[in-house]
Amino acid sequence: MILAIESSCDESALALFDPSVGLRHEIISSQAAEHVRFGGVVPEMASRMHLSALPLLLEDFRNEIPLVTQLAVTRGPGLLPCLSMGLSLARALALATGKPIIGVNHLRAHVHSPFIALHAKDPQNFLINRAALLPHLSLVVSGGNTLLIKVDTDLTLTVIARTVDDAAGEAYDKGAKLLGLPYPGGALIEQHAQQGDSKRFSFPRGLPEKSDLRFSFSGLKTALRYQLEKMSDDEVKSDLPHLCASYQEAILGQLIAKTTSALDLSTYRSVGLSGGVANNRTLRLRLQQVADKKKLPLLIAEPKHCGDNAGMIAFAAWADCHLPTDQSVQPAPQLTVEQV
Repeated sequence: MILAIESSCDESALALFDPSVGLRHEIISSQAAEHVRFGGVVPEMASRMHLSALPLLLEDFRNEIPLVTQLAVTRGPGLLPCLSMGLSLARALALATGKPIIGVNHLRAHVHSPFIALHAKDPQNFLINRAALLPHLSLVVSGGNTLLIKVDTDLTLTVIARTVDDAAGEAYDKGAKLLGLPYPGGALIEQHAQQGDSKRFSFPRGLPEKSDLRFSFSGLKTALRYQLEKMSDDEVKSDLPHLCASYQEAILGQLIAKTTSALDLSTYRSVGLSGGVANNRTLRLRLQQVADKKKLPLLIAEPKHCGDNAGMIAFAAWADCHLPTDQSVQPAPQLTVEQV
């Protein structure tokens, strides 16, 4: 039984995972509404809010703490002041209960998150069912990271490609800011784009060569700024749906093209999508079309597990070190209280 803590950015979260049944209890406290007036996350303010929220969330798990056999905590990447709050809570719980701590990489947890639903459907046969889906190509798309990762049959993770500058989620949020939309603006761009023509404006695709799997989004934001400088406020307002649709197409087009190229270059038995941007319905539909064409199953993290959450931290702490055969995987590192 694993109790997990997540505090890498502006979500305070705890979750309890039972391998025999799945996630028994998970809760998230979001700070998004508090950071809106600043147009982004303020690390110092976020860490103070974690300090207030985490003990309150822990109260909700009071009756389940005696069942816990291991603790799991996000150890990075993330905002250091925020990470320190979760690590401090894990350290305190370890001292109080004597339970070991597993440090979980936040991005590894995103990679594993599409498999949470697979486990919930059939916990007893999950390891066998997962083995049938490996090697697996994972597209992780969030505000801070955009990566293509191969999950091999022995659970080895290999980064196939990453962004050379900004992440797709950051491109969404900064593009929204240029368009005068409030933070976080990614969902608002998607909303406006549904009524727009994605071909009205032409925005560049970073690193368009098919053989280059790397992502790039910084030039896209610059192109949007130059386009807006040519337009009056009234023109921006009237063309907002078309601007959003064209801008979103430049982001999603690159994500889909790079993922398709990666599938062409190697053999995979499944495709996965995770991270905050994975909630984008157009991206889900487009990637489903790619998977169908390749005749591969597509695993997408559930909406509640796309953003930062402790459920994926708990699940990864367990799933990252279990195989259904005689193969052995190095277990996730157990940290001493001093290391934490």
